[in-house]
Amino acid sequence: MLFKDFPISPEVKQGIADLGFTETFPIQEQAIFPMLKGRNVIGQAKTGTGKTVAFGVPMIERLDWTTRGVQGLVLTPTRELALQVADSLNSLAKYTPLRATPVYGGIPLEPQVNAFRRGVQMIVGTPGRIIDHMKRGTLRLDGVRVVVLDEADRMLDMGFIDDIEYILQRTPRQKQISLWSATIDSRTKRLSSRYVPNAEIMLVSRDEIAVEEIDQRYIRMAPYEKFENLQRLIRHMGIVRAILFCQTIEAVDELVTDLRKVGYDAEAIHGQLSQNRREQVLKAFRDRRLSLLVATEVAARGLDIEDIPHIINYDMPKNPFMYFHRIGRTARAGKPGTAITFVTYNEEDELRRIEDLTKTRIKKTTLPPDFLL
Repeated sequence: MLFKDFPISPEVKQGIADLGFTETFPIQEQAIFPMLKGRNVIGQAKTGTGKTVAFGVPMIERLDWTTRGVQGLVLTPTRELALQVADSLNSLAKYTPLRATPVYGGIPLEPQVNAFRRGVQMIVGTPGRIIDHMKRGTLRLDGVRVVVLDEADRMLDMGFIDDIEYILQRTPRQKQISLWSATIDSRTKRLSSRYVPNAEIMLVSRDEIAVEEIDQRYIRMAPYEKFENLQRLIRHMGIVRAILFCQTIEAVDELVTDLRKVGYDAEAIHGQLSQNRREQVLKAFRDRRLSLLVATEVAARGLDIEDIPHIINYDMPKNPFMYFHRIGRTARAGKPGTAITFVTYNEEDELRRIEDLTKTRIKKTTLPPDFLL
């Protein structure tokens, strides 16, 4: 489904477009419609499934854009996640009057208090620091209309249950609330039964995000080294079947041309191909008559292709969330898979963002000398 088809404001659609999103991820497709209608939601989804957009878009749409007080509250287990979610909400709300601020411990209170005074409408914070502000009288939650419990299982693991209940009991009875957790165990069920009444249940399929089962690596290089290193990588690792991702249609076509020139069996798949041609290419790849599939983001989701041992990010994804859906094409049905990302020297920050999202370490690797080139 496309974001442009949702009944949301032009301002939010523009914020989504600026983030590079056109198609929805599964959890977004399931959750946004009911949440726009005010329904409570329990979502089983890991970081990286697109859940911030899933709860962020309805939150922004349902808040009063003319009011300056705190109306949206997101509780997170860590400072890092609070910063990440607040940044995402501000990107989504870029063309609206709404703003989010992260609230966490370990830093002075005064800058956060100043943000409240300026009239921030959304707060994303850790339970301890939220309570600290409440007890000091610097933060009131009586105007809250939407509450999100993000990564609830991690908050429970960290012993925040009493803090969460303290905060929720001091929000208005009439509000929308959603709970998001990688696992729905007995603890999250108890919490949701008490504080998320009449909720709709949303589940992300297991193979959407299976990063723990994927051997993730990256190779640093200059941009001009990419094609030479790709050839070395294919030879060194004995790659006979892989999907390679590029950022643009032009880059895909150029790489296919270059691969064919040096004798590799490669085809392109992207949005400018006819549906008939795309189906022909995909069938050839499924039937193992094609070794290398070179794709844009259009192929990162929804490809029903089994047993892809290697994913190569020839270009870094434009948005960190897309990394998940690129590499999610491998390591399916219990089979091993390897994802290798080419990182140029000015892309190290993007790599760190991806690692923060995946909560995994992407291993640095190097290629041995290749005297054949």
